[in-house]
Amino acid sequence: MYDLVIRNGLLVDGTGAPGYLADVAVSGDRIVAVGEVGAGRREIDAAGLLITPGFVDVHTHYDAQVTWDPHMTPSSWHGVTTVVMGNCGVGFAPAAPDRHEWLIGLMEGVEDIPGAALTEGISWSWETFPQYLDAIEATPHAIDFGAQISHGALRAYVMGERGANNEDATAADITAMRDTVAEALRAGALGFSTSRTLLHKSISGVPVPGTFASQDELKGIGAALKAVGHGVFQMAAGEHANMAEEFAWMKDLADEIGQLVTFSLSQSDQAPQVWRQVAKLLEGAAVDGTPLMAQVAGRAIGVMMGWHTTAHPFVGYPSFQAVIGLPKAERIARLQDPAFRAQLLSESSTDLGDFGNFVTRSFHKMYVMPTGCEYEPTASEALSAVAARDGRRPEEIAYEAMLAANGEGMLYFPLFNYSDGNLELLHTLHQLPNTLMGLSDAGAHCGAICDGGMPTFMLTHWTRDRSRGARLPLEYMIKRQTSDTAKAFGMHDRGVVAPGMKADLNLIDYAKLTLMQPELAYDLPAGGRRLIQKAAGYVATIVSGVVIAENGEPTGAFPGKLVRGPQAAPPVSATSEPQPAAM
Repeated sequence: MYDLVIRNGLLVDGTGAPGYLADVAVSGDRIVAVGEVGAGRREIDAAGLLITPGFVDVHTHYDAQVTWDPHMTPSSWHGVTTVVMGNCGVGFAPAAPDRHEWLIGLMEGVEDIPGAALTEGISWSWETFPQYLDAIEATPHAIDFGAQISHGALRAYVMGERGANNEDATAADITAMRDTVAEALRAGALGFSTSRTLLHKSISGVPVPGTFASQDELKGIGAALKAVGHGVFQMAAGEHANMAEEFAWMKDLADEIGQLVTFSLSQSDQAPQVWRQVAKLLEGAAVDGTPLMAQVAGRAIGVMMGWHTTAHPFVGYPSFQAVIGLPKAERIARLQDPAFRAQLLSESSTDLGDFGNFVTRSFHKMYVMPTGCEYEPTASEALSAVAARDGRRPEEIAYEAMLAANGEGMLYFPLFNYSDGNLELLHTLHQLPNTLMGLSDAGAHCGAICDGGMPTFMLTHWTRDRSRGARLPLEYMIKRQTSDTAKAFGMHDRGVVAPGMKADLNLIDYAKLTLMQPELAYDLPAGGRRLIQKAAGYVATIVSGVVIAENGEPTGAFPGKLVRGPQAAPPVSATSEPQPAAM
């Protein structure tokens, strides 16, 4: 008798093959049979439901949250059963004892995670990266997690203040960093990450250590991956306008180390067509057999704007600055006062710098976040267009929209990947074999971005609901965020529903699968805020054969484990002949 049998579901198995009606049998933490199977100690009727592999999100920032949140939300709310953290050159190991506060400031600045939450939430019990892995492995978790060693922490640990200040690394520094990365990889790190974008700065405004690293330094560190024989070299690549120019050295690096190099690729208003050039270069690299892939988001990298978020149109106005320190209820009461409203709307913003001014003043890219979470609004719905039709100022509309729901209303600002009022460029990028699903940034950008629910969006928007353009096949989009992401990071034991594979599964009511409205929660340590987005339609999520959530509620089970290094594929086993079923 099997431990668990899931019966009569429409199996979309993660390979990209057409879905078919099947049972799935689990014993222990493994799938042991697919097709028509015998009895189980527990059986779940999946009639009318999808059975899919658990989703694998390779671009998260749970490096601190993993120490206090056993559920690693929001990811576990959205069918994710494995996460990879330590991206973009920031993390918390290795960490010299006198660098704790500095590392917190680095993460707070780059990823907008409240420093007070990090200070209260992290119980430092490590110095080296292997000790960090031991520490996070020792506590219970609902889902699996893997970690990368980050350039920022590495530089500060090896080079001290010189590394933190982005001074050039000497040959001895590079050797020491290479050896430290090799030690981390042998202990179970899934890779190394760095950042080369000036958007990533510490809370004090200093670029992440490694931003200006020489090619000698990057290739020297990359040599550790080659020597150990595994690991992904992940980077938040340089400025979007220069991506085509930076491509050559990234390709050289990938060819030299023989391990996957993956970089973030987004479209920006400042260089709207560069993504096309990079896509062509990626095609050429694939022909050459170069292990180089671009991580692509599932939707626009969207900034959520409200009176309590990091960014909104009035954040630089003197009157708003005067009330920002008030308790939330008092602040809203002042904003609701007609006299205060008139005063604030008569003012202008202080200079927030080029990027800050762009985000807070570009009303042609701001939309009222509607019920139903429409992430592909039309240009006619932008605040500037609405204001022109109504004969009003866009600032007035923004002010009123954010005051809705007693001051909890929000605007949506699609910062990257939103061209000509649509997501068509992402429709193209996600069909290229040398792109990888990524950039959800789950666990990060707590006061500005709410994209941790991207796995649900990939199913609802791209395969079912999109009305302003072509959709993508359900089987393909499940493959994109299961077997494709798992294999890219060397996890060959998951991402496909087949005998011998790890029993990480989702049961989904596809017709009812829904993204809930983004909202602010104050559930981080020290009462820290974060934007969250839940989902409805996940009937069950299973990790290692154990049900960890039913109908959106955790069961209290914690089968999650640290993924230490590459995971071998199971021996090939026979499966029952699939019976195709119409989607």
